[in-house]
Amino acid sequence: QVKLVESGGGLVQPGGSLRLSCAASGFTFNIYSMSWYRQAPGKERELVAAISSAARVTDYTDSAKGRFTISRDNAKNTVYLQMNDLKPEDTAVYYCKAVRRGEDYWGQGTQVTVSS
Repeated sequence: QVKLVESGGGLVQPGGSLRLSCAASGFTFNIYSMSWYRQAPGKERELVAAISSAARVTDYTDSAKGRFTISRDNAKNTVYLQMNDLKPEDTAVYYCKAVRRGEDYWGQGTQVTVSS
């Protein structure tokens, strides 16, 4: 059974940091590219960051560049999103996604709220 379980979300003040984790099971994690998406209330889900299967390539949406870092530990079947200098507009539910050759899996999401 494929599972992606996100954790690490919460309430943080502007300028603060959070580290999201996504623990994967039920598939061969190290051959899948992994991504983080987010969806704010009333908005479409958007890609935040992505990392290739061997972590050689990463990509970020413009708003995340310089503030967020995606990484993975294939030995632990886990992908991370380090988020620094958080802004109120980063408030959203954050989802991880595994992708390979048109096959994809989603987690259930973790809420991130940036507010003073």
